[in-house]
Amino acid sequence: MRSRLPSPEELAEFVRSSFRSVWALELLFLLKREQRSWTRPELIAALRASDHVVTKSLDELSAAGFVSSEDEERVIFMPASQAMRDMIEQTEMLYTKQPDAVRRLIIASSSGSLAAFADAFRWKD
Repeated sequence: MRSRLPSPEELAEFVRSSFRSVWALELLFLLKREQRSWTRPELIAALRASDHVVTKSLDELSAAGFVSSEDEERVIFMPASQAMRDMIEQTEMLYTKQPDAVRRLIIASSSGSLAAFADAFRWKD
């Protein structure tokens, strides 16, 4: 039985709630495309990213249930459910067609947190 496609609103909410950075999204798609066990140094080299960016992204993807650590050194694409796998697939399809739209969703969700933080420092009259 084939699962139903998510609505545009459901997909947008999935992106906003699942990814804190475009780096995390790119990392997830790399792990999905080349489904094998990866070490952190391999991911750093493949993405041309810093250790900090890869570590933070892996932590987020692991907490979201998108990847699994085989041991302390290796990670693999392994969504916690088929529904999650389907949403990742739909996100990748959208990202292929409209990368800027997906990036804007991620940036808007993370800048909302920054705006709330900045608002905490505004002068109150």
